[in-house]
Amino acid sequence: LNQQISTLVIGEHEGGAVKAPTLSAVEAAKYLGEGNSVSVLLAGTGSSLQDAAEHAASCHPSISQVIVADSDHFVHHLAEPWARLVQLVQQREGYSHIVTVSNSFGKNVLPRAAALLDVSPITDVVSISGPNQFVRPIYAGNALSTVRYTGNSPCLLSVRSTSFPEPTVAADFRAEKAPISQVDLSAFDEDSIRKSRYVKLTSQETERPDLGNAKVVVTGGRALKSAENFKMIEKLAEKLGAAVGATRAAVDAGFVPNDLQVGQTGKIVAPELYLAFGVSGAIQHVAGMRDSKVIVAVNKDSDAPIFKVADYGLVGDLFEVIPELLEKLPEK
Repeated sequence: LNQQISTLVIGEHEGGAVKAPTLSAVEAAKYLGEGNSVSVLLAGTGSSLQDAAEHAASCHPSISQVIVADSDHFVHHLAEPWARLVQLVQQREGYSHIVTVSNSFGKNVLPRAAALLDVSPITDVVSISGPNQFVRPIYAGNALSTVRYTGNSPCLLSVRSTSFPEPTVAADFRAEKAPISQVDLSAFDEDSIRKSRYVKLTSQETERPDLGNAKVVVTGGRALKSAENFKMIEKLAEKLGAAVGATRAAVDAGFVPNDLQVGQTGKIVAPELYLAFGVSGAIQHVAGMRDSKVIVAVNKDSDAPIFKVADYGLVGDLFEVIPELLEKLPEK
């Protein structure tokens, strides 16, 4: 495997800028080996794509090239056109590695791209030690498995963005911009990508920070009993400038929409402060927040498993604790 290491990062952008998780994937690519040249692939159309490409060209010292695919096919993150695009770029450039983030975007595109390229992807990587050795959690994060990739090139991986935080860099560290090139889409056959179509996007219009990268997260569990009561969690989050999370039970009971679910089958978060109210602490939930810096739990049941992972625990009734907290916390 003494080939030159070169990496393609499948990037996400929004509002004319590269999204933070993509920069975590670029950060992860550093660990694949010395002299790794990193290209970022951005796709979409219009001025927001051009702005994002400009941003990518100068926002991280590791990025050596920005590749832009400009077409209506990529405006929505459908797996078929994106996977075909990755295949097309790979056939022309021959990267040794293709990296994306294991968020909903990456989980959607990577498996299909891997199938088109006839390789086996390695998902949810939390640590990289060299070009073909990776660590990934198994059993809901209760064990870590070290995997060696022995398949054909390219090696496809998705990384946990919480495990590769962006370094804080000075604003003016970049002397020259990375070159931006366009993908020639003439060979892009439309027939292969008509298997799905975009219907609509439903999203919560909210001023609150995004759950995936908030510094503080306030999570409510089944013990809140209703959507009406869950508003207490939202009030508390507003006071703390925090994101709102929920357990699978709270989501299944319909208290909040499922994009707020934290856990193995939801979002993986690692904030500075994680507050859990009425959360019992099922293994699957803990898998999604165990890397938080400080974990605070409030639960009526003194034997709740959440207290095993909490740094601070309070045995008490959340219907008394939250109103008292709201009263004592200063305004923002």
